[in-house]
Amino acid sequence: MRVYLDNCCFNRPFDDQAQARIRIEAEAKLDIQSRILTKEVDLVWSYMVEFENGVNPFEERKDAIQNWRMHSVAMIEETPVILSKATQLTRLGFKSKDALHVSCAIAAGSTYFLTTDDEILRRATAVTDITILNPTELLRILDV
Repeated sequence: MRVYLDNCCFNRPFDDQAQARIRIEAEAKLDIQSRILTKEVDLVWSYMVEFENGVNPFEERKDAIQNWRMHSVAMIEETPVILSKATQLTRLGFKSKDALHVSCAIAAGSTYFLTTDDEILRRATAVTDITILNPTELLRILDV
């Protein structure tokens, strides 16, 4: 099983943990990371993760996220196919960067696109090429 984590998902453990939802999503994301380390789940990386993480103003977060690249099974670079799919997704209401992330995940053959971004999750049903989930939803699938 291949998973693609967007930057919202990667950053969730660094968010303010005062809200229960954020704590639960952070724990789920950390559990998924442990499954990546044990090779139960394959991580996909992309130029979009690199780009967005590269402008992260918090060095500690940026470095922690960047370290996950070495655990990825694929590095997706921009292609005309990715750009074309992203254009289709923007027509469905996705923001351009989000559309590029989803397109990268699809190009990599990812099973799941993981995000904590409510706007992306609201549009998830419009995408048929990949399943878009919150990390807590993936844990329910994995733990069945």
